[in-house]
Amino acid sequence: MGFLKQTQENIQVLNNDGVKGGERLILALQHMFAMFGATVLVPSLTGLDPSVALFTSGLGTLIFHLITKARVPAYLGSSFAFIAPIIAAKTQYGTGGAMAGVVIAGIIYIIMAILIRLIGTGFFRRLLPPVVVGPVIITIGLGLAPTAKDMASEHILTAAVTLLITVCFSIFAKGIFKVIPILMGIIGGYLFAMTQGLVDFKPVTEAAWLAFPSFTFPEFAGNIKAISLIAPIAFVTMVEHLGDVLALGTTVKKDFIKEPGLHRTLLGDGIATALAGFFGGPPNTTYGENIGVLALTKVYSPLIIEMTAILVLLSSFIQKLGVIIQTVPSAVMGGIVFLLFGMIASIGLRTLVENSVDFSNNRNLIIVSIILVIGISGLTISASGLEFAGMGLAALVGIILNLVLPKDLTDEPDEENSVESETN
Repeated sequence: MGFLKQTQENIQVLNNDGVKGGERLILALQHMFAMFGATVLVPSLTGLDPSVALFTSGLGTLIFHLITKARVPAYLGSSFAFIAPIIAAKTQYGTGGAMAGVVIAGIIYIIMAILIRLIGTGFFRRLLPPVVVGPVIITIGLGLAPTAKDMASEHILTAAVTLLITVCFSIFAKGIFKVIPILMGIIGGYLFAMTQGLVDFKPVTEAAWLAFPSFTFPEFAGNIKAISLIAPIAFVTMVEHLGDVLALGTTVKKDFIKEPGLHRTLLGDGIATALAGFFGGPPNTTYGENIGVLALTKVYSPLIIEMTAILVLLSSFIQKLGVIIQTVPSAVMGGIVFLLFGMIASIGLRTLVENSVDFSNNRNLIIVSIILVIGISGLTISASGLEFAGMGLAALVGIILNLVLPKDLTDEPDEENSVESETN
């Protein structure tokens, strides 16, 4: 009843603001364009079906709004943090094993939401302070650097042109184009790739107009190692979620941590991610790109985001669209991720700087140093049938070090500082 009542209130607010039906559709399309490039990039890099990613993104966003009582104008798209673990798990244990890990990552979110509901948010901030989260985010970006190099090297000129287009839109564009540099980079790079003979349209002509996405279901039996590779990343993306919710609240001038509550937003994100894994899609996360659209349009109604989710959900059944996405050359994606992965690492660095992590403090220096080496080296540890590697292992080790190493509270950054992150 809360969802329906709030939706009615959202419609009334839109009517009072003078937003007409046609304008609502345009606003929804703007949000769709903002999330589209990043959302389809993740399945393109991990070998998952882009149509499934669109389906789980739209469905996940609607579920999120249902759980948060239609109060939070957030859109959920594919998370970049899980790219490397999904690739590793798929290579070793198949797509079903990787999806089992995604489902468990969502369940970790759900468990954390329950704990926050019971005992508050304080322990969550103490468990994952900036000194842990910052370097782990850095390893996410730098750990993917070899992937960017390999993709860009397939046709370096196309990758360079794509990168240049993306940078130009990111720096010089105005209005809506300012918040969709990834999409514009993909479109521009794709058009250039066509002139280089790198695009094969035959699969597009053979594809049907309408079809169900190719769902892949999780396989839990015998895939405990795949689960242990992917699930720990949830601890990092939960902080990303907190940062996005705080940024969203600042943009629309509301405190979503209190109402509907961090436990509800985490629960919505967790259920959306678990369902994504059940259908064969990448994990979901709140999208900073859509916060940019909200700031640009000054229309904050969650109803617009729900319309966006319906449009994305419907687009997932257009098979030709999914096949077109799959025809994008690797070099085009390489040009995009050359910038994107570096930006992810830079966000980790910014997290450390903005939260004034003191590197003259040996405790902080030790934690950051160990996390960076473990995460970037790809170190793997097997224990009791579980397998922890790379950034997931780095996150777990960082959490443990932060809890067990003695500290002088006067040398530590304020635990109540917000950790804002824009990683997807």
